[in-house]
Amino acid sequence: MNHEFARYHRQILLPGFGEEGQQRLHDSTVLLLGCGALGSVAADMLARAGVGHLIIIDRDYIELTNLQRQVLFDERDVADGIPKAAAAKNKIAAINSQIRVTAIVDDINHTNIERYAGGADVLVDGLDNFETRYLANDLAVKTGRPYVYGAAVGTTGMAFPVLPHASGNAAWETSAGRNYATPCFRCLFEEAPPPGTSPSCDMIGVLGPVAAMIANFQVAETLKILTGNFDRVSRTLLNIEIWANEIRQFKVDNVYDTSDCPCCRHRRFDYLDGKAGSSAATLCGRDAVQLRHRQQADGVDLESLEKRLGKHGEVVVNEFMLRTRVTDRNGVFEITLFPDGRAIVKGTGDPAVARGIYAKYVGA
Repeated sequence: MNHEFARYHRQILLPGFGEEGQQRLHDSTVLLLGCGALGSVAADMLARAGVGHLIIIDRDYIELTNLQRQVLFDERDVADGIPKAAAAKNKIAAINSQIRVTAIVDDINHTNIERYAGGADVLVDGLDNFETRYLANDLAVKTGRPYVYGAAVGTTGMAFPVLPHASGNAAWETSAGRNYATPCFRCLFEEAPPPGTSPSCDMIGVLGPVAAMIANFQVAETLKILTGNFDRVSRTLLNIEIWANEIRQFKVDNVYDTSDCPCCRHRRFDYLDGKAGSSAATLCGRDAVQLRHRQQADGVDLESLEKRLGKHGEVVVNEFMLRTRVTDRNGVFEITLFPDGRAIVKGTGDPAVARGIYAKYVGA
């Protein structure tokens, strides 16, 4: 056995791996979109598996409440105020010195994702909002790269590996004379839910084990893809409700054939082109940012949001708007939300910070 690969001996013994599979991993690059509950577990396991280059992007810093589920971090990181991506790079250096890690502390958006994804073979989802998932899916379909979706909140998690229908000559479209391409993320979820209807873990909590289960499923699918085992890639949408002991697998293979997907059918990349999603505008002299969805939301349920946000402080709501103040590690912020989904986040002039506060406390 190649001496360099000795540490992977138990993995190399597995069917579908061997030294050839391990070499493929060594030569691969994975882009991790986010390094929170899902991303930290995925980064840890991909590093231990020997993926040669990990690119980790995350805009946030480590908080004490992260330690319950974000396995790469510890109390020292919290005390030192280390960004998640940088802390993950430091930890991985002690786990596997044979691989390379690039840490990027930034907000992922349509202006930078293509640049950051340069050279990546697979995109792995550690995100906290629908908009950036549609963005990642656009990039995956446009460039013919796999995207491994995952999400976890409360005691529920979902995951699905996307092998996009590309030009007809992608490796998974020609493997052993079969086409293993799958529906894309937008085939399954054509439109994002209205603002406030998809709660975040900051609002309803999250059980650490469900995040770890989803992340490990994502890693397993990523390893199958990188080693060329396309016949083993899951063809179902995984849904776990761990507190109720429910594990479901939804057959979605025929969704591509029956859908009129704007992304993989019509090759419209609305999120990547900046035509869909949200726009941000700094409000001059007000220390505030306005966030507006390019697709008009249809009647945000302000009363339902009032019940959730009430756990974090006083909420004022009427037929025209909802207003609340939240205390975050970055400061105190005032959120004003309107029925069409438009929001003003006061307390920052940085659109990335405003989007992060919105994602935490309002949701998708």
